[in-house]
Amino acid sequence: MNDEYIQKWIIKAKSDFKIALHELAQPEDEVVTDAVCFHCQQAVEKLLKAYLASKNIEFGKTHNLEFLLELCKKQDPDFENLSVGNLSFYAVEVRYPDEFYIPSVAEAKECFNIASIARDFMLKKLESEGEG
Repeated sequence: MNDEYIQKWIIKAKSDFKIALHELAQPEDEVVTDAVCFHCQQAVEKLLKAYLASKNIEFGKTHNLEFLLELCKKQDPDFENLSVGNLSFYAVEVRYPDEFYIPSVAEAKECFNIASIARDFMLKKLESEGEG
C-alpha cells in the first residue's frame, strides 16, 4: 500500500479525534456526547485500517473494531494489549433515531480515554513502520 493512502487514513483519524476533543472542551451541558462517542470510534477504526493498509491486509467495509483488531493481532502480537472497549457500538447505534440513545458525559469521556490510548499505541506502531 502506498504511503500517501496510509497518511490519508491517519489524517482522517486525527480529524475525528480533534472533533471529539473539541466537543469535550465545551461546558458539560453543551457536550454532544453521541458525536464524541462516534468520532472516537471513527478515529480508532481509521487508525486500525491505516495499520492494516501498511501491512497490505484487506479489511473490507466494516465498522467492527474487534474484527479489525483481530486482523492486527495476526500481524503483531503487541495488539493483544490494546483494548477498543465497546467503541464499535457507537459506529451506527448513536447515529440514527431507530436505536435512539444518548450517551452520558461520563460515557463520552470513557470513549475518549479508550480512543486516546488506542491512538497513542497505533501512532507509535505506524511511526516505527515509517508511516506515522
